Parts: sequence; structure tokens; C-alpha cells
Amino acid sequence: MTGRDVALTVAGSDSGGGAGIQADLKTIEAHGVFGTSALTSVTAQNTRGVEAIEDVSTDVIAAQIGAVTDDFAVNAAKTGMLSSAAIIETVADSVKDQEFPLVVDPVMVAQSGDRLLAAEAETVLRERLLPQATLVTPNLPEAAVLTGMEIEDEEDMRAATAEIAANGPDAVLVTGGHLNEDELVDVLATDGETHTFCKARRDTDDTHGSGCTISASIAAELAGGAAMPAAVEHAERFIDRAVRYGLDVGSGDGPVNHLAGLYDDAARADTLGNVRALVETLERNGVDALVPEIGLNVAVATPYAMDTDDVTAVDGRLHRTADGVAAVGCPRFGTSDHVARSLLAAREYDHSVVAAATVRLDDAVAEAVTERFDAVEVDRTRSEGDPTTESEEGSPAWAVEQAMNDREMVPEAVFDRGAIGREAICRLFAPSPAVLEERLLALADAI
Repeated sequence: MTGRDVALTVAGSDSGGGAGIQADLKTIEAHGVFGTSALTSVTAQNTRGVEAIEDVSTDVIAAQIGAVTDDFAVNAAKTGMLSSAAIIETVADSVKDQEFPLVVDPVMVAQSGDRLLAAEAETVLRERLLPQATLVTPNLPEAAVLTGMEIEDEEDMRAATAEIAANGPDAVLVTGGHLNEDELVDVLATDGETHTFCKARRDTDDTHGSGCTISASIAAELAGGAAMPAAVEHAERFIDRAVRYGLDVGSGDGPVNHLAGLYDDAARADTLGNVRALVETLERNGVDALVPEIGLNVAVATPYAMDTDDVTAVDGRLHRTADGVAAVGCPRFGTSDHVARSLLAAREYDHSVVAAATVRLDDAVAEAVTERFDAVEVDRTRSEGDPTTESEEGSPAWAVEQAMNDREMVPEAVFDRGAIGREAICRLFAPSPAVLEERLLALADAI
């Protein structure tokens, strides 16, 4: 094996494929790192729960780790489910002379709150394995067990990282902090510094395997040579996308989507090409009547988009000229603000919405979109109180949120008649670039 980074996962299996060694290997390979494994336990489980567990003998566990490390230049390793004191001791002995970074995911407490390790095994974990760890990644219940603390806020999380670090690991990442109903907070302590990572809390039950996935992502980043804070920051983005686009498979809580980022990267070229083709069509077909003073723009999101860097739009928008409608610049990722944020806001409610446009609004356009499309009008003006900032009332996200009041489906059109200093505008949404093109041309013909 030459010319490729290698990571090792030492963990139990999940026959449902969402957690454990299966999740680790998917995650490691999604980072472009070659994944190797040592199996510690076999579980019979699915999205509803665990039905049976059988541990692998310690001799075979040691033999697996030895076989991998004897043959491969392992760049980093991680541990997951180590279900007994004997297994923890075996793993600790097997990796103690290795020089690669070691990420320890201390699987100690089930999602139900049940303790998974006996007191003896917890002691061995603290005394034998944690001191060898480059990073340990407990969630809040596990951090509470390791420290004996009640952890209720970010200050408690910071205190817990310091307490756990006293057991010997180089760095500690406490995950899963709920500081309010909208935000998740993770706290990393490394090299005498503390870093806080905040993510929006996703309204989903499809989070199975999230702990395995973030620790495997960090291990893969370390295998590629990343420094600790950068490795964790990348893993935070990776798990955020994987949770946002979790997989609704099985009849219980589904797994996170380990390959969402990989598929998203693969779709970027097609996304860019779709916008180029859409722009060429609009330039050929005389849609002058749809172009507002600020310019018309179209946008297409990648299938697992997270922010405006995952949305392609026209740099400088399309404008009316003496020769017809023309794009000022080329389609690019991350170039748009308004139409991209409108599209991303719509996708918070429905991931199947992938394309959007902002067009001129007057009475004729309002009448046409109302007759032809599922359209909602929103009011950008305030009848009382101080004006709010652009990030609140009047913003693209605000307009979509107002339109979604008492609705389940994203409207095909959301329009407002403007406000002081703000041009009236109509936003079109579609499930594909082709459908958006059809709607734009139909609207241009109608007016």
C-alpha cells in the first residue's frame, strides 16, 4: 500500500449499517482515506434497536489489530464499542507502541440513558485507554459519567473537558450540548485552548450513528495530516450535512447520511452546467418583461447543499440591454446572496426544491403568477414598531418563512410588493432547472 492515507477503526458492528464499524468505514472512505478495521463485537440490530450482542475473543481482536498494523502504514486510528474490561485492555495493549494518532469514542451510555459498561470496564477505560488517546469524544451523558458532573451549559462543558483531560488524553471534544432549542454546541479543549463549535439543531430523528461518524471523520482528517482544531472543524461540517440529510430507511430512527458530502461534490459540475444552460435559454427567448431593476437571477443548489457556496447563480445577474437580456458574468458557486438564500430557506422545508429565480413584480406579474402557480403574497412592511434588520424582516429567509405559515408545501411563487428602499420582487421555486425554465418562459409569455 503506497501513496494513500490509511485509518484503522476498532469497534463493534451494526448489522443495520448505520453505526459502528460500518459507519466508520463509510465515513473514512468518504474522506478519501483507506479504511481498515478490527471487529470487537457482533451485534444484531436495526433502526429499532439491538437484539443480540456477541463479543469477539480478545485473541482475535489483538490478531486483527496486529495484522493491520504489521502490513499497513496506519496514519490514524479510532475506537468505538469496547464492551468489556478485557477488550479495553487488549486494545490498549495492542496500540500502546503505535505512533499514529488515536481517537477514542468512549461508548458508555446508550441513547436510552442505559449504562453499557460495567464499573470495572469504566475504570480500565480511564486508566488504560484514555491516557493513550490523542482525542477522546464523549457525548454529554458519557462526559457526565467520566467526570461525575452535571453538565447543563457551555461553562459546564468546558469544565468537563478539563476534568477529562486530567486523565491523560491530549485533547477532549464534548459533543451534543443543547444550549437552546435551536442550537447544538460542541466544545474542544486542545493545546491549552478551548474551541466552541455551534450547529443548528436539525428537526430529525435520523441521527443513528452520529457519534461514530464524527469521531471517524476526525480520525480520517488526522490520517490526512490535519491539525486537531482543523480536523474537528471539518468533522463538524461533515456531521452537520450528514444529519441534515439523514436517511429515512427502516421503521425506526434512520442513520445519518455518511456519503452526502461525497455525492454533493460529484454533483457540482452538473449543477454549474444546468445554470449555464438555463441562462442561455433566457438570453435567447426574450424575457425582458421579467427583469427587475436590480436584475434577474437564477440559482440551482447541489442535492445536499448547506450554504450559499453550494448554490450556483449568475455573477452580476441578468439585465436588460439594447440587444435583449444578457448575463453580466458567468454562473459561479457562492456568487449570489438573495436568490441563493431564498432557495436555501425553501430547502429547509423541502429538500426537493433545487432551483429558484428572482423576477420583476408588478400587477401583471402578480396576477399571472397567482393564476398559473401556487403563489403566496407576503407583506414586507411593518405597521408598527421599529424596522428590523435585513437579516430578519424583508430578508429572503423571512419571506419564505412568512409564506410557509400554515403550509406544508413550499409555494411555487412567493412575492411581495416591496417596502421603503426595497424593490418589489417575485421568487419562483422549482424541483428542477427544467421546471424552473418552463415556469419562467410561461410567465414571460403571459405578460
